[in-house]
Amino acid sequence: MRAVGAEQVEEAVADCVAALGTVTDRDWTGVRAGRLEWNCRETAAHIASDLIAYAGQIAGRAQDAYVPFEITLDGSEDGLDPADNAGTLQVITTTGALLAAAVRTTPRAVRAFHPFPFRHASREGFAAMGIAEVLLHTHDIAEGMGIGYEPPAELASFVLTRIFPQAKPGPTPWRTLLWATGRGDLPGREPVTEWKWSNNPVLRSERLALEGVTPAVAAELSLAGDGGFHWVDSGPFEGTREGAGMLLKQYEEGVFHPEWAMYVLVRREDDRAVGAMGFHGVPDEDGRVEIGYDLSVDARGNGYATEALRTLSAWALTRDGVRTVAAVVDQENVPSQKVVTRAGFTEVSRQEGQISYELRG
Repeated sequence: MRAVGAEQVEEAVADCVAALGTVTDRDWTGVRAGRLEWNCRETAAHIASDLIAYAGQIAGRAQDAYVPFEITLDGSEDGLDPADNAGTLQVITTTGALLAAAVRTTPRAVRAFHPFPFRHASREGFAAMGIAEVLLHTHDIAEGMGIGYEPPAELASFVLTRIFPQAKPGPTPWRTLLWATGRGDLPGREPVTEWKWSNNPVLRSERLALEGVTPAVAAELSLAGDGGFHWVDSGPFEGTREGAGMLLKQYEEGVFHPEWAMYVLVRREDDRAVGAMGFHGVPDEDGRVEIGYDLSVDARGNGYATEALRTLSAWALTRDGVRTVAAVVDQENVPSQKVVTRAGFTEVSRQEGQISYELRG
């Protein structure tokens, strides 16, 4: 399956080099980069440093911290002349190529350390973070140098739908990304003064990985795509696609919460997706959250739904203020009733052809 993100990294870097290549004959060290404390030269070096750092994380499969290395554009320790502006752009091109190569060659299921917010990210997450660094800091340098810069809308959208899931879409992806990172204003929205991007959550059980769905994945699943997953032969069942559509609507309305959204259930032994499970929304004022699930036809009968339900509901009950996980099952759906009871839920009521179950913390 194609490694989504590699081509976008290359495009972002090429766009950066094309824009900044027009001002390599000017002084970058004496000019502040936009609103940053760094000068333009320091900001360009930071782009290169982040690109190689992200490549190192996924190439080295780092799990607990950043790989302990850094690069320098100085060259003085080796008796070499410091890189000039054109040389700095060459380093950005090179480190961007290394990140793209790491994204292409890293298996889909691999996650490596990154602190925000769940202490790990996938190859697609690292690609999105690398692209964000390139786009935003190219903007900063261009602003400092007094030149125009606007990247392709698709690149800004790639970043927003993967690592800014709670940022409601605005008039254009680029203006939204600038606003979300404190670099611009949007009508009717408060200015952003502090921000961090958000990689998707992943929970693990004995046989499954429960991978949080991003707006990008939700959009693809809702339109009959695979969402970037290797599915079992029967593919996503209709409930998964409907749930993805609901999540996409939440994103468009600015009420998408990654932890309280949908998770794709992935079989760890072969990286095949077998279904989806998730919450209907954030916990209510009484600490109650409702959960639902959907399993692909040829994955049923193996206990996957029960295993995932135990994992996700147990996780929910560890969150602050959550006291009850609820599930509602049709009276005619006997297999689903067995799933919730095996997961420890207790029946609390019956009405209008449905049975309500609860699991309390």
